[in-house]
Amino acid sequence: MDDIVKNTVGRVGVDPITLEVIRQGLISAANQIDANVTRTAFSPYIYEYKDFAVGMTDPDGRLIAQSTGGMPPFVADSVGTAVRDGLVVYGRERLHYGDVVVCNHAAVQGQHLNNTVMYTPIYAEPDGGGELIGFFAVNVHWIDIGGTMTHSTDIFMEGLQLRSVKIWSKGEPIEEVYRIIENNTRLPNELLGDIQAQLAGCFLGRDITAAIVHKYGVDTYFSAVETILDQAEAVARSRIRAMPDGVYEHETWLDNDGVGDTPIPINVRVVIAGDEMTVDYSGIGEQAVGPINSGYHGGGLTTARVAFKYLVAPDEPANEGLFRPLKLILPAGKILSAHPTAPMANYPMPFPTVIDAVIKALENALPDRATGAHFGTHSGFRIFGRRPDGRAFNGHDSGHGGWGACATHDGAGPFRTMAHGDTRLIPLELQETLLPFRIQSFSLRADSGGAGKFRGGLGFRKHYLILEPCLLWTNLDRTKYPPWGVLGGKPAMSGRVVVEHKDSGKTEMMCKANGHRLKPGDVVILETGGGGGYGPVEQRALDMIQRDLDQGYITREGAERDYAVSVDSNGRVSRLNA
Repeated sequence: MDDIVKNTVGRVGVDPITLEVIRQGLISAANQIDANVTRTAFSPYIYEYKDFAVGMTDPDGRLIAQSTGGMPPFVADSVGTAVRDGLVVYGRERLHYGDVVVCNHAAVQGQHLNNTVMYTPIYAEPDGGGELIGFFAVNVHWIDIGGTMTHSTDIFMEGLQLRSVKIWSKGEPIEEVYRIIENNTRLPNELLGDIQAQLAGCFLGRDITAAIVHKYGVDTYFSAVETILDQAEAVARSRIRAMPDGVYEHETWLDNDGVGDTPIPINVRVVIAGDEMTVDYSGIGEQAVGPINSGYHGGGLTTARVAFKYLVAPDEPANEGLFRPLKLILPAGKILSAHPTAPMANYPMPFPTVIDAVIKALENALPDRATGAHFGTHSGFRIFGRRPDGRAFNGHDSGHGGWGACATHDGAGPFRTMAHGDTRLIPLELQETLLPFRIQSFSLRADSGGAGKFRGGLGFRKHYLILEPCLLWTNLDRTKYPPWGVLGGKPAMSGRVVVEHKDSGKTEMMCKANGHRLKPGDVVILETGGGGGYGPVEQRALDMIQRDLDQGYITREGAERDYAVSVDSNGRVSRLNA
């Protein structure tokens, strides 16, 4: 723990040991609920992919703890935002023990409508007595809430909106709300099962937290919470003070918004002054026609917080105090501060590029924190259709890819993007069991990582044989503007999706497809991008080039092209000028 933090321990009336027990107890509670939701959910989006997050707030909606592996856009601000809206709608006096509130409203959350926060009040006594302590929340991607898939042009095409609606009241379910949800989804069994897992997580998390409060007392608990937030703030400010003051900028582009084909500017400006960091998104593109928009909290503040945490305090638990030194400049009407009627189905698509741009802006100021851009694609593809018996299927392959290299290591991967946290790759066997395709091959994509002193991570190549008629949606970006390197590192390969049609023999590239029809026998080839390199290519050690060649991470042609080496007939690498 930083020295500045040691000096704050116990200053508001809680001893250091009790403070740490409460801190770790709250984090442990969130992690336990994370595990419980994973075990009890019905859809693979939750129990395999882990598209959810767990967090708890104080009575005012300030985030105080979260699950370790939760989706960053969920806990960066959405949990607290939903709770604060509920306090506006109901007030504390109309929120009771056993109430459960759900919220996915675009005007509140500013993300696609699948992301639904559910929360319940926590009171000081395990039986619901005493004063309000806070709220326990689980934010889950609801698998289907009606609406169109990804080519929407306003939020009302995207499905059901619920603004701070009680789904339980004083310990009893509100059947009318359940009926509304059940009749506005194509997948009622999966969705209602996930809701029950989410609900159980809220109740169990509430009870665990209440037990902690009951054990140590209300005053000690609140003193600990304030100290936890103050310590996090102190750590962040001390780290920022160690950074060089200055104004730093970077500009790049998104390919398009998925409806038109006009590139969208991503111009970011970062100001470090004393112990504060300001992220300025004034130069980011205007609200788009296509569904890549997000709201101020769900987009602008979320991406700024994710980048801030990586740069400033990647090793610290996230809470509201950690982000106090972060300031955001973001005019209304941008793709990250869109109006609530704007389409948001693909809201995370800009996030990886925006976060990478913030990091790139600081590459010279913080060379030890700089990384090459990662592959930066929110999603690989999605298929939708109906079985012969009329049941719907809705499948999603996340499209893991390469991460950028850093000052000490080659890039990692294939992983999900920085905006997706610890979401996982769904096992192939489960994909084939649940969805009408067979995976013919799955391999690393050689040469996809950007060259450099340290090489970027690799993407993958995956072939899917389609077995039943279905519709295809794809959502790849960075096909025109590949993932860049830093400090002399080279860019990585972009991703792509290729469809081979059995009947016509025609091959089509479809990086952004909206409901393309597939027939049995068609093959979809997903190739994800790599991560950018770090440092000059000529500084890469020869034995590292040899290792990459031996392990198939690069090809002979790639080695000779990217690293200016010679490869003999035995596969041995040597410098051209040796």
